[in-house]
Amino acid sequence: MGPDPAVAAVRLAVRRVLADLPEGGTVLAACSGGADSLALAGALAFEAPRGGRPAGGVTIDHGLQDGSDERAETVVRTMAGLGLDPAGSIAVTVGGPGGPENAARDARYKALDEAAERLGAAAVLLGHTQDDQAETVLLGLARGSGARSLSGMPPVFRRQGVLYLRPLLGIARTTTRRACKAMGLEPWDDPHNIDPAYTRVRVRHEALPALEKTLGPGVAEALARTAGMLRDDADALDDLAARAYADLEVREDGWNTAVRLDGLAELPRAVRTRVLRMAAIKAGSPPGTLAAVHVDAVDRLVTAWRGQRHVDLPGGLRAVRRSGRLLFGPV
Repeated sequence: MGPDPAVAAVRLAVRRVLADLPEGGTVLAACSGGADSLALAGALAFEAPRGGRPAGGVTIDHGLQDGSDERAETVVRTMAGLGLDPAGSIAVTVGGPGGPENAARDARYKALDEAAERLGAAAVLLGHTQDDQAETVLLGLARGSGARSLSGMPPVFRRQGVLYLRPLLGIARTTTRRACKAMGLEPWDDPHNIDPAYTRVRVRHEALPALEKTLGPGVAEALARTAGMLRDDADALDDLAARAYADLEVREDGWNTAVRLDGLAELPRAVRTRVLRMAAIKAGSPPGTLAAVHVDAVDRLVTAWRGQRHVDLPGGLRAVRRSGRLLFGPV
């Protein structure tokens, strides 16, 4: 008799990503103790030894709630009990711009980056599920974001040289909870995940259920599927834009970046605006605050030139049209 279907689904998802990794190197599970990451940790502990690969786990103590250190130690004991070695906890200080959610995420990833580098990890596995992906897409729609944002969370990405994988993006949250029960694991339910002060929580407990009630079941799956298709499109457009940028970029004394106008206006808008965004970011404009309204204003310097002086950009920069070039530099 095989494992519970939920357990089998999570294990299969983990097995597939492990098979794509080069041999050797520890794989780490980032585990908060919630159902999603706990199911992930259990699946990794089962699959990694069968593939001849060492596996460990790490939990991040954000210090945002009373008793968070004790809870982190409980997660460490659970991971060690599963057979993950090393299994440890890292305490971080949460603070900085962008609100508490962004600050916590930045602190968490920085700690994971450092842990992965210290341990020489081949990859870090994250427990985001299909439901998380659907929530991300809905948030992007509500904010009027472009295709890259609507493509949701990538299944594979690198930061600071560390490879991150999200094996469970095709797995529903209900499946990970069933998997935990079948494996005898007791997940911790973070009170922040039911606090309506957070936009994502309202999307999870109000917006998505309302859509399911109105449109019928399968909304989360459809949104996640849409994200995958949009990601393919966005990747292709980004590749075209990178090639165009390489062809158009020139040097201009006193400016951080510059691109030739000749050939820029003829690009399809979807490619041209990506080129402009690349130029602005390379010049030093922060990606997190460089919005579509800024890129659109720069685009008008190219396609609707009426003698505009310049466009101010985040990061104390400006874009100027001059002598057949679009120049980006400090104010």
